[in-house]
Amino acid sequence: MKKTAKLTALLLALVMALSLAACSGTNLDSADPNESKATPENSNEPAGDVKYVVGICQLAPHVALDAATEGFIDALNEKLPGQVDIQNKNAAGDSPTCATIINGFVSDGVDLIMANATAPLQAAASATNSIPVLGTSITEYGVALGIENFSGTVGANVSGTSDLAPLDQQAQMIQEWYPDAKTVGLIYCSAEPNSQYQVDNVQKKLEELGYACKQYPFSDTNDMASVVQDAADNSDVLYVPTDNTAANNTGIINNICQGVVPVFAGEEGICGGCGIATLSISYYDIGYKTGEMAAQILTGEADIASMPIEYAPQFVKKYNPVTCEALGITPPDGYEAIAAG
Repeated sequence: MKKTAKLTALLLALVMALSLAACSGTNLDSADPNESKATPENSNEPAGDVKYVVGICQLAPHVALDAATEGFIDALNEKLPGQVDIQNKNAAGDSPTCATIINGFVSDGVDLIMANATAPLQAAASATNSIPVLGTSITEYGVALGIENFSGTVGANVSGTSDLAPLDQQAQMIQEWYPDAKTVGLIYCSAEPNSQYQVDNVQKKLEELGYACKQYPFSDTNDMASVVQDAADNSDVLYVPTDNTAANNTGIINNICQGVVPVFAGEEGICGGCGIATLSISYYDIGYKTGEMAAQILTGEADIASMPIEYAPQFVKKYNPVTCEALGITPPDGYEAIAAG
């Protein structure tokens, strides 16, 4: 009996030892460093799942800037589908609010800032030298950022697209419509350096063409009506550049000038609100191009420091049928009607 008991105990011990060895083997197998882990091919996670945060600061809500923002967002969503968290904010025409919005983006550590118009660009360039900043709807970057002898590339962390249409052709457009006019009044907001740049250059060309020119700057909406009225009373023709304050307040200009004096505009949105004709670009297109640039920067395909400013690829002559009818004038050949908004 003693031998039988000892044999039984030995067998039990052997069974337990084998069981422990089996369990130990399973644990070693699962920890094998050579075993294949989850890969993009067999994982439930989608390939290219990198997420980016992009902050948009738009100066004001009006048709041109809205179109640029729309184009930017469309391009980002097309180039990086599902990979971009877009924070779209509007300063409602208030420059100090631009700085508040931009500083919030910087504090949050966004991956890229899109500045739509001059005031947001200036705020962004002042707020950060490390986060990439792309501008759009900017007429002249050298003027906006105080860069002398601007070469076309900002460098550092800033680049973008320009809404500048050929200023000499805008001046020639006035001559095409009103060759017998004598005086041209140039209306713009003195707080916008790019507006000053435009009227200075258009004035030079108009004076070469034989027109007498006078600048009529207004500081903000408080003195805008009185300045426009003065210009309308003393000019045969008026010119309004691509100016954000004017774009937000075309009703003021139109109420004074409709049927009284023709207004030529630097862009289609202003022309549609109060003008007679413009040399137009597509703000959607320059916004879209800015979005393409953003995608290249975010993915590391391009270095923003070496990216030159991009310009609209084409320009279209357009006229406003409503103001033409009010002035009793037929547009010259080659102009497209601005669609009623």
